[in-house]
Amino acid sequence: MSASSLIGTKDPPPFETVNGEGKAPLLVTCDHASLAIPEAMSGLGLDESALLRHIAWDIGAGEMVRALAHRLDAPAILSGYSRLLIDCNRPLDSPTAIVAEADGVFVPGNADLTAAEKKARADAFYWPYHQAIAAKIQAFRTRGIVPAVLSIHSFTPVFEGFERPWEIGVLWEKDLRMAGPLMEILHEHHGVSVGDNEPYAGRDNYGYTMEHHVVKEGLPQVLIEIRQDLIDTHHGVEAWLDILAPAFEEILGNPKLYRQAWFA
Repeated sequence: MSASSLIGTKDPPPFETVNGEGKAPLLVTCDHASLAIPEAMSGLGLDESALLRHIAWDIGAGEMVRALAHRLDAPAILSGYSRLLIDCNRPLDSPTAIVAEADGVFVPGNADLTAAEKKARADAFYWPYHQAIAAKIQAFRTRGIVPAVLSIHSFTPVFEGFERPWEIGVLWEKDLRMAGPLMEILHEHHGVSVGDNEPYAGRDNYGYTMEHHVVKEGLPQVLIEIRQDLIDTHHGVEAWLDILAPAFEEILGNPKLYRQAWFA
């Protein structure tokens, strides 16, 4: 099976570019923007209700990215397919890159895949997305710009019976240039319940996209996780846009931000 045979003529492309000519020195990314699965792959054997769940995509994250990209006049790159096919935020050698079970749900279409089938998925859905990110960062650098990078995800309100109290999580590994001001603005100016490296910790697992494209290059960056029940409607996205856009405008207005730096 080849990569070209996986995506049909009626299927979406492997990544989406929004506001590609945006003027802001910022790239916005979304690893889990879509729940799409190629028509020929029959939903990987899952019913529609399963494919609408968090196991397939980050609910609301894609719409949030598109809205922010336009408001901030920044380019954005979004994954084009469901993470159930292959997770664009995992190294390919990770057992979680293609899972046969997701949150207790068996995924028939992912069972017993051969090495050739896994490679075809990577070539079709994974590498085009990452190549697009690399190309956009290089385009900034060619113009003499050290870009900031914002990655947007969403998280479930409840996990294993625990009601997560945070409205938004700000994840960072060692670089606080964007995360620090963002947490202060959200908490002090908007009274938002902010998780500092919650519900996940960037120091423990920042994800492939940030590690591969951003951290090793010393680019200023932050990853945010927004609780899904707050952005699962258009009105919710608009409300958060009115909070996040001014916050990032303030952060991005600092000229000292745009330099390469590595932190111990």
